[in-house]
Amino acid sequence: MTEVMDTAGIEPGFANPVFDCQDTFRRILDAYAYVGRIQHLSSEVSAIGPLGPAAISICLTLADFDTPTWLDPASDQKSVRNFLGFHCGVPFTRGIEQSTFAVVTNPAMMPRLTHFSLGTELEPQRSTTVLIEVPSFTGGPAVRWSGPGIQHDIAMAIDGLPAWFWEEWQGNHELYPLGIDVLFACDRAVVALPRSISVEF
Repeated sequence: MTEVMDTAGIEPGFANPVFDCQDTFRRILDAYAYVGRIQHLSSEVSAIGPLGPAAISICLTLADFDTPTWLDPASDQKSVRNFLGFHCGVPFTRGIEQSTFAVVTNPAMMPRLTHFSLGTELEPQRSTTVLIEVPSFTGGPAVRWSGPGIQHDIAMAIDGLPAWFWEEWQGNHELYPLGIDVLFACDRAVVALPRSISVEF
């Protein structure tokens, strides 16, 4: 039997869907083009459960009916499922390795990076893009990033990540062109970490 979505109480999405989606997409592209540079999103959306405004804007822009989405236990709430199901039409998956988009709002307890889909030699683009909600872009241990989109190298200090994250990220980078990509969201801002970026910690 098909589950009927309860649409009562679902928060609105973008006020101006076409303009807000285009603007958010451009800022996400800028985040990937200028790695490590914080991009501030201008769309006025509300937080939904543990997802802040930037994370919601990113979901509204990147997630759709062709994006199998995995939610971590902290974000796997009725309000989040109803919102993303109603506004984005996403198919939710319990199998993390089957996801092309994943939402993590409790990064300290997130799965190991190799548990996500890493893509294939023929279709590296089928890997998972992982959206991670973090408390701050400045409160964590300093890690140096280098690679495409970074003129020299930069120091980033993403807060709230598990102790193993950066070591596993370097392993993820070494799989290039396979591997996951990450978008860090905090309040109304986003920072991109593509698989092409190497780290020193």
